[in-house]
Amino acid sequence: IMDAWPRNTTYTDFILVGFSGPQEWRQLLFIPFLLIFLIAVSANLFLMFIILSQRSLHSPMCLLICAMAFVDLSIPIFFVPKLLVSLLYNLRHISLLGCLVQMFFMHFFGGFQSTVLLWMAVDRYYAICTPLHYNDYMAFSAFLKFIIIPVLRNAVLVLTVVCLAGSLSFCQHEIDHCFCEHMALVTLACGTIRMNNIVGLTTVFCVPMADFLLIAASYVKIFFSVFKSGKSSRKALNTCVTHIIVIFVTLILALTAFLSYRINYNMSSNSHSVISMMYVLFPSCFNPIIYGVRTKEIRQQVMKTLNCGKVVS
Repeated sequence: IMDAWPRNTTYTDFILVGFSGPQEWRQLLFIPFLLIFLIAVSANLFLMFIILSQRSLHSPMCLLICAMAFVDLSIPIFFVPKLLVSLLYNLRHISLLGCLVQMFFMHFFGGFQSTVLLWMAVDRYYAICTPLHYNDYMAFSAFLKFIIIPVLRNAVLVLTVVCLAGSLSFCQHEIDHCFCEHMALVTLACGTIRMNNIVGLTTVFCVPMADFLLIAASYVKIFFSVFKSGKSSRKALNTCVTHIIVIFVTLILALTAFLSYRINYNMSSNSHSVISMMYVLFPSCFNPIIYGVRTKEIRQQVMKTLNCGKVVS
């Protein structure tokens, strides 16, 4: 099929269809998406400020929550401004290079949502199952091996996915999405995308799926340890509830977005866009609120900061 198309017909400029419909209707979406974007950015920046500015919050768990806030801050920054301009002024064009750069950062930081949750599960495992050696295991030099390997894994796999996508010839130029998602781009290729599908599925199984399996194994060990040790250790289990809530929401949204592009039941472009926006934006708004409310030390510092602001004003 690819040979039937001349090489000079391949597209290098694309249109992000996103939300289709009359321009007046699309402009109405500008306000809610702007508000969601501002909430996500301000909430995560505020959470990072609280943690980094208070030495009492420089524990391994709070620093991991800060890392999650950084990830949740980074993801919308790489695509929401482009989406807002598209909705307001109908400027939907994006170059192939721009699309690949956006794809890399979206999938790279998106992969770290599950990776940071894995690091949190490791922290809880050491805190509850081996409390006497917690400081030794969670010292930065000892914990470094849990950081370097996932970072290299995520970077190599995502870079491979992006490079394979960039090597394709494209016979269509309308991306049925509001940002450059991998499957939305490669389905526009002239020839076979079998290798792209294989590498894409491999990345899914090696990053979020592997992370969630390791998280599940960690919490199984934690539950067994708590139930064996009696009521005194069950209090420590309350610290895991926040992470379980975030993990459950993230997993449901990720699976919904993943399956919506791989199960063909004639979903509209608007439905795909809504599902993807929920997967990308909802955790960015949801996570800092959950961590701020359910983590006692952070909640106390947030209330202290807000009360100080009221006194000053």
